Amino acid sequence: MRKKIVAGNWKMNNDLSRTQSLIKELKERENSTEVKVMIAPAFTNLESAGKELENSSIEVVAQNMHFAENGAYTGEVSAEMLKSIGIQTVILGHSERRAYFGEDDALLAKKVDAALKNGMKVIFCFGEELEDRNSGDHFMVVESQLKNALFHLDADNWKNIVLAYEPVWAIGTGETATPDQAQEMHFFIRKTIDQRYGGQVADNVSVLYGGSVKPGNAKEIFSKSDVDGGLIGGASLKADDFMAIVQAFN
Repeated sequence: MRKKIVAGNWKMNNDLSRTQSLIKELKERENSTEVKVMIAPAFTNLESAGKELENSSIEVVAQNMHFAENGAYTGEVSAEMLKSIGIQTVILGHSERRAYFGEDDALLAKKVDAALKNGMKVIFCFGEELEDRNSGDHFMVVESQLKNALFHLDADNWKNIVLAYEPVWAIGTGETATPDQAQEMHFFIRKTIDQRYGGQVADNVSVLYGGSVKPGNAKEIFSKSDVDGGLIGGASLKADDFMAIVQAFN
């Protein structure tokens, strides 16, 4: 049975005080659920967040990391550094990293390898742009991103991989992806993995949806058979909205 996951990506938001305040609000609203809840604060607040949530079921994860173990990479953070403060999971390949920082499939494959080598879990993001969707190339683009960055892995590695499909065209553009469009792509993703690794790997990998999930649409999106949760952006910055999305599974 694959895991149900709701992960909040806080991006470049919240200083230390606001991070602590939001975590306090989340803890007050936390209740028993089978959904795995994760939050990804800024690098500067990861250690503090981890300590605040030591006795909580909410996991603190990182938004990014470098592929190198160490070296002259000013401003970067390694897997070893993250693990030294208790971080076990990292988000890689987010659409903003691809768009603003030029991260391509080859670079992301090296980052995935580094994370797995260090015993970390990976939330791997991918998805098509609006021009890809309009031209009908969306399936081809998604297939290519998966194959280029992940299909060199052994089947055993996939137990440490979570996928997050981001239709970039439906994030902050005014365009909207329907739950049926999400299900269609998630089914295609699982079928693509099945063709390479077989049904067991395909059935066990969690595939999250990252296309502007909100309290108002979460229940319908999560009801789709191949949608195993969400990677949440803006709505994760408000405790009420984020926990409402978590509860949408119920």
